[in-house]
Amino acid sequence: MRLLITGLNGFVAGSIVAHARKNWEVHGVDIFKTVGLPSDIHAYQLDLMDGDRLSLLFNQIKPDAVIHTAAIANIDVCENNKELAWKVNVEITQTIAELCKQYGAKMIVCSTDTVFSGTKGFYNEEDEPHAVNYYAKTKIEAERVVLDASSINIVARLSLVIGLPVLGKGNSFLADTIEKLKNGESVIFPENEIRTPVDVITVGSALSELAGCNFGGIVHLSGNTRINRYLMAVRIAEMLGVNPGLVQSTDSNAMEGRAPRPNDASMKNDLAKKLLGTPMRSLNEGLDLTLNFKMEEL
Repeated sequence: MRLLITGLNGFVAGSIVAHARKNWEVHGVDIFKTVGLPSDIHAYQLDLMDGDRLSLLFNQIKPDAVIHTAAIANIDVCENNKELAWKVNVEITQTIAELCKQYGAKMIVCSTDTVFSGTKGFYNEEDEPHAVNYYAKTKIEAERVVLDASSINIVARLSLVIGLPVLGKGNSFLADTIEKLKNGESVIFPENEIRTPVDVITVGSALSELAGCNFGGIVHLSGNTRINRYLMAVRIAEMLGVNPGLVQSTDSNAMEGRAPRPNDASMKNDLAKKLLGTPMRSLNEGLDLTLNFKMEEL
């Protein structure tokens, strides 16, 4: 069985690769050259906006499943570059969904907890999304595109993903936070943003498992701990044995020049617990797992 992963150099993709290679022939594509992968991973350098080359790649691989992680995920970049954000987050998703339908492949798109307005919190899969920024608008449309393309497709909404890169560099806020705290530097985290953070090891395992299951629809991949981002950072400092006073609080929606954020985007994970063998973990469990993770343990 052949699995294609987009955004191969990304933080989440690295964890998917590490888990999926046990059961899949893994192929990955990224706009930048990928280095340092295990020899059994097939890597391709390709701009996903090049529909013709992407079509040729599908014809070459003929994937059984596709996990689409590639996106512009920076909320403020999307707000300030709306045309590009729409092309990357929606139009590329549309092209991949059409190709998956053509080749009979199951498609999983990685979405986000920030599709919700944040006025309610503890959202389940049946709750109606409502965008408070342009990034969320693109992801809501991407979700619709994928679900409309096939009943076997999956929208995996990821809560705030924490952890250290499994393969490659990725983009981990935790790695940057750890470095600053260990150097005695202060870090600023929003106290108004409540999330249900999930560790990247759990996410990689869950997504690779979803690629091989019969489920179609929306599933929330979120942790068991509902907490604001400031207190989350305090807990990280405590686990590292550094001064938690280095963590300073802010209100992200009071900061000038930033797109709005949902205040409470926490999500329920009851469905994921029913569907998956991969356990959903508490914040402490997830931090412990990612801080002590070794590839050879898989």
